[in-house]
Amino acid sequence: MDNGMRLMAVHAHPDDESSKGAATMARYVAEGVDVLVVSCTGGERGDVLNPGLKHDPEILRDLPEVRRREMAKAQQILGVQHTWLGFVDSGLPEGDPLPPLPEGCFALEPIEVTTEALVRVIRDFKPHVMTTYDENGGYPHPDHVMCHTVSMSAFTAAGDPAAYGHTGQAWQPLKIYYNQTLTKGRILAYHDAMEAAGLESPYGEWISRWQDRGERTITTKVECADYFELRDQALQAHATQVDPDGTWFKVPMQMQKATWPTEDFEAALSYVPLELPESDLFAGLGPPEAADRLATSDRLHIAYDGRKDT
Repeated sequence: MDNGMRLMAVHAHPDDESSKGAATMARYVAEGVDVLVVSCTGGERGDVLNPGLKHDPEILRDLPEVRRREMAKAQQILGVQHTWLGFVDSGLPEGDPLPPLPEGCFALEPIEVTTEALVRVIRDFKPHVMTTYDENGGYPHPDHVMCHTVSMSAFTAAGDPAAYGHTGQAWQPLKIYYNQTLTKGRILAYHDAMEAAGLESPYGEWISRWQDRGERTITTKVECADYFELRDQALQAHATQVDPDGTWFKVPMQMQKATWPTEDFEAALSYVPLELPESDLFAGLGPPEAADRLATSDRLHIAYDGRKDT
């Protein structure tokens, strides 16, 4: 079943697609939407976060190849398409002062280079809607911040016939959203539900650190509780990156579904008017034929600008 609509989710590393918006993608796949995940890097400099795999000789020998296999497994579980943008993981610098980023990493690539690479993918896949991270990267990993920067740059450039003309015919995605999975509201709701059930919440420390954390503007809440199990299966496919006994899996599944049955997004830019709040990333686009015509029109104007970095 193909309903003619296309969604592109741009992520920094393999595993990010399974922890941010995965149930939404699985729902749209089930409804006939073509979904493409773009991994900007291969996660080459990631740590092994699963205590049971820290000393596995195969993983220690070739972590990048292991992570590629994990991504292929998660892709199959979610039913999405996938492509590597081809840049190298920057790693997460630690220390005071922070060390310089490694030469040749994604976060240090010229914006013209990263934008050109993503514009190629956009013009080939022709998404109607894109998702990415907010201007803070969701959290301040240099690759997440760069993922935001290149996504917003390519979103605009892909529709400009004068930009990167060698990469194909101009195609303007009509909407772009920021993933807002780990909102303060969601975590507090889970925390309260756990305590009300007499269970130990895994989020006490998080909440204590987040006392002064502001809330993002949630414009769009996509009902996708029926796909939470698939989301968790995809996340667990990234075995090197996820502790199976860790925080991600502490809240019972039925409690998750009852407490917060949506994945949440923040509209950043839209070429069609938005009626907020939304329950669908494709709201306002009309049938596929109409959306296709809009995406190739030279008379488009921004109808909604929710960016905080302008």
